[in-house]
Amino acid sequence: MDRRSFLSLSFQDVLTEPGYGEGASLSASSLTPYSGQWTDKEVKHLLRRTQFGAPKAEIVYFRSLGCSASVDTLLERINHPAYTPPAPPVNHYYNDAQDPLVGPEQPWPGTADTEGPGNISIRRREGLKAWWVGLMINQPRSLREKMTLFWYNHFVIEMRVVSQSTFCYNYLQMLRANALGNFKTLTREVTISAAMLNYLNGDSSTASAPNENYARELQELFTIGKDANGQSLYTEDDVVAAARVLTGWTNDLVNGVSANGYLSVFDPARHDTGSKTFSSFYSNRVITGRAGASGAQEVDDLLDMIFARNDVALFICRKLYRFFVYYKIDATTETNVIQPLAAILRQNNYDISAALSTLFKSEHFFDMLSQGCVIKPPIDFVVGLCRDFNADLPATATVPSKYAFWSSIVDQAGRMQQDIGDPPSVAGWPMYYQAPMFHEMWINTDTLPRRNKVSDEMAGNAQTTGGLGVNIDVVGYTATMNNPSDPVALIDEVLRLHYFFDASPSVINYLLNILLSGQTQTYYWSDAWDNYMNDPTNPTYYGTVKSRLQTFYRYIMDLSEYQLS
Repeated sequence: MDRRSFLSLSFQDVLTEPGYGEGASLSASSLTPYSGQWTDKEVKHLLRRTQFGAPKAEIVYFRSLGCSASVDTLLERINHPAYTPPAPPVNHYYNDAQDPLVGPEQPWPGTADTEGPGNISIRRREGLKAWWVGLMINQPRSLREKMTLFWYNHFVIEMRVVSQSTFCYNYLQMLRANALGNFKTLTREVTISAAMLNYLNGDSSTASAPNENYARELQELFTIGKDANGQSLYTEDDVVAAARVLTGWTNDLVNGVSANGYLSVFDPARHDTGSKTFSSFYSNRVITGRAGASGAQEVDDLLDMIFARNDVALFICRKLYRFFVYYKIDATTETNVIQPLAAILRQNNYDISAALSTLFKSEHFFDMLSQGCVIKPPIDFVVGLCRDFNADLPATATVPSKYAFWSSIVDQAGRMQQDIGDPPSVAGWPMYYQAPMFHEMWINTDTLPRRNKVSDEMAGNAQTTGGLGVNIDVVGYTATMNNPSDPVALIDEVLRLHYFFDASPSVINYLLNILLSGQTQTYYWSDAWDNYMNDPTNPTYYGTVKSRLQTFYRYIMDLSEYQLS
């Protein structure tokens, strides 16, 4: 498939999120446990959907576990120590700006942002995004980092809007800690988080002037959603009542400084102590007003009421499905997958891992029609490229160099329309929810050339990270293949690692022509490779194989098939 045909693909319509579409089913398969073969192809599918990329070593490891144990490992049920949070981001910007509160390479979370010379606030947020990408690149064998991104796209904040960098850091850490846990518990943590309060102006909400922003998004975007026709299920009166419940939660900032670790506080003096009555959608529930510190408990009453609705489990299961499987949810998928998955989630008291375990171990997830059918989001594309090809800085790299490399990935993904940490709105990135194209919007006449430029530079000699020289070691990577001196075997293995579909004969012949430098006999590559292996310090031998391999990998990554996951 060439670029022109890729950009001119015809797309089928689906109904508005969060309803389900009409038309042909992706697959009639169900949540019945998968019992098929467990080969590199199935492992690659699981890893690309649950992590960033699928490096060869990871494919080998998870293939040895089998399907069930692989999923349990990714969910940290086995083969994992208890979760501990990663070390915080540090002052990486000391060569460019002096931070009056934090020394070089020291953690900045917990200290106030400062304005003025150096733009410390901006540098910290840039560093926080870079740190996040660093965690993606160096992720353990776990779903946690991918789920952190899922939750960030679900419970959106925009870092550029939130007033303190530490608010953003604490928010990311909260999402990461709860990523594989309880959806209801996480929703409570989000509801009273300093970052969300600041982002949606909840920290300025009072009994006399309740702010309705979060009360609306809590129901519309975070828990209940809308019906298949895009109509709200709750009422405007429910928004007003929920806003009254949430009054009192605020931040304690004084000139940017917090006495509470940049966490939220409950101020009884700001809380509406009257009773709150909800509509028939919530069975006319009345939340009795409380005075004093006990007013903070009303948020639990509100969430108990919301999570008693079956709509919540259906809503989040549809979002999980679109994120991890496919954008289209038709009537067959709704019946065979979404509804039983939502029932499992409710039966397990909203333990998100229970639903994910069932989904990732199902015949539906491993159905052939579920594989290789979504376009890689930009962050998956760039981070996955680095992980798949082992492209990273050496362990001896300086802290500023590491952050510069990670920041370059943030920048590249942002140019492809996925600015990590700053989705375009509270609804998240449109490619995850906007009909009719959904993920197909990741690719257009602007973003596809940007993708090709990144992969071309990474496979070549161009410097993509401000002179740091982080590129794919095409020779070293090729040496990890099983039989690199055989051009036919090499092409077969590399394509199996990076493509989901069998390449056409014309693609294979073109790749063979690259390795053979236009000759017809396979020894033109075999001899070149063997000469290099027998004398790896010989610049002529090394240059010969490197030049051919750079062209080889560029071509593979420029084709449309490489954009699919």
